[in-house]
Amino acid sequence: MSELPETIALNTGAQIPPLGLGTWQSKPGEVRAAVRCALENGYRHIDAAYCYGNEEEVGLGIRDTLKTGKLNREDVFVTTKLWCTDHTTVEEGLNKSLNLLGLEYVDLYLIHWPVAMNPNGNHVNFPTRSDGSRDLLLERSHVSTYRDMEKLLNTGKVKAIGVANYSVRYLKELLSQTSIIPAVNQIENHVLLPQQEIVDLCEERGIHVTAYSPLGSSGSPLLKLPVIQGIAERKGVSPSTILLSWHVNSGRSVLAKSVTPSRIAENQNLVALNETDLKEIGIFIKSLATDKGFTRYVYPAFGVDFGFPDKA
Repeated sequence: MSELPETIALNTGAQIPPLGLGTWQSKPGEVRAAVRCALENGYRHIDAAYCYGNEEEVGLGIRDTLKTGKLNREDVFVTTKLWCTDHTTVEEGLNKSLNLLGLEYVDLYLIHWPVAMNPNGNHVNFPTRSDGSRDLLLERSHVSTYRDMEKLLNTGKVKAIGVANYSVRYLKELLSQTSIIPAVNQIENHVLLPQQEIVDLCEERGIHVTAYSPLGSSGSPLLKLPVIQGIAERKGVSPSTILLSWHVNSGRSVLAKSVTPSRIAENQNLVALNETDLKEIGIFIKSLATDKGFTRYVYPAFGVDFGFPDKA
């Protein structure tokens, strides 16, 4: 790829910027400044979620920047997500997020996980049963939740809807019972977890894939992979640049999480990867399938089989 795209078209006709600022696990008191820094450095895609507990700060960071007059609301692509305890009250869940963000609409609203939890349990976000297991609302299908998401498109409060953490099994079930194809499936995706089966299904059905945790778990273990370090050295950039660039070169958008100004700025410097670079990464990924296997870093203890394959 000789030149990286500034935006990627969704099946709605909207354009999503390929690099987004992730806000998961960003500490209170740091998120507002990080969002403002990202937007000032050219980011136009901010990813949030009600469950992260920092939507208010995310919104403040966005509004701080809008007040400068350098950006308009339509210049910033904002994603947030419906949490599991709001599956039976979808519009109310959206309203909570909009109120915290201080925005009239979001560009993309996702089902965070395809499982409902008891909205009247012993915790607002993570209710548990007496045995310590998650208090799930098993009678509530994720398909029913998505049908309620579809109704939001007529409210003006969302521009597009989609899903997150959907495996092939869940996505096929959804597509067979609903009329509006999700605009996006946001999944854990990196060179140690390519999830090619779900990526291929999304491509086949016109669903854009956004990758989260592109550097792996805490400590960014993927930065130490020899294949990534080798390409980075050859191109004179950091390993993180290669890991982020791999997604955009492959047609996906990617979320880079940081609250450090220098790293926020550095993460924006994506590079085009040539055929040799991509082939090297592809050979490495194929070797994992027959050697050590793939590595998933994000798998919440919901006690649910999400249909993720063991080695993909």
